Amino acid sequence: MSIEFASVSKQYQLGKTTVDALKNVTLSVKQGEFVAIIGPSGSGKSTMLHLFGALDRPTSGTVTINDIEISKMNDKQLARLRRVNIGFVFQSFNLIPMLSVYANVEFPLLLMKVKKSERKERVMDILEQVGLTSRANHKTEELSGGQRQRVAMARALVGNPRIVLSDEPTANLDSKTGEEVLDLMQELNEKNNVTLVYATHDKSIISRAKRIVNILDGEIIKSGDTAVQSGTD
Repeated sequence: MSIEFASVSKQYQLGKTTVDALKNVTLSVKQGEFVAIIGPSGSGKSTMLHLFGALDRPTSGTVTINDIEISKMNDKQLARLRRVNIGFVFQSFNLIPMLSVYANVEFPLLLMKVKKSERKERVMDILEQVGLTSRANHKTEELSGGQRQRVAMARALVGNPRIVLSDEPTANLDSKTGEEVLDLMQELNEKNNVTLVYATHDKSIISRAKRIVNILDGEIIKSGDTAVQSGTD
């Protein structure tokens, strides 16, 4: 699944003040890429992710996903696009605490109306991949931070998305757990051709990414297949 930004700007109203979150951004992400979006807090990384994931529409310019411009899609069409093609992993996990690990991971498949037998097979398969089979019936509040992040990853991946978007996915993890999470995601990227787009400050992620997009004050200041770039603090 390809994503194209063409002269994209995004503005928000904060009281009487207009905030320019993104300014005339042009960018392309192709299927199977591993892209790290880096830059200081407030630079526009999260806004860019929201537009990548069809969670928001641009103020001007065009965002095209699989040759379809999202501004021309209604809310129902956008919701279906997200369910079928895009997985999200956020630093706050966004899990449902009263549900079990199994139920949290199963939830996207219920929205997709997948049959019960197939749901069970897919949920248990992805839980095995993230090393949480033995925790399937535990409530998420009983898990460590690293385990919760693995649940969030499993939930994002169970629908077999073409792209996974992550906003500071290792921010709440210790270094060892963070490396284990990154190992798993990198394996899925290389083995299953899943596109990864991370908004991050984490140098461990940046060192693994195949492409770095450096953003500052809503504008791309550098982009390319390079090693760690400046401006990550």
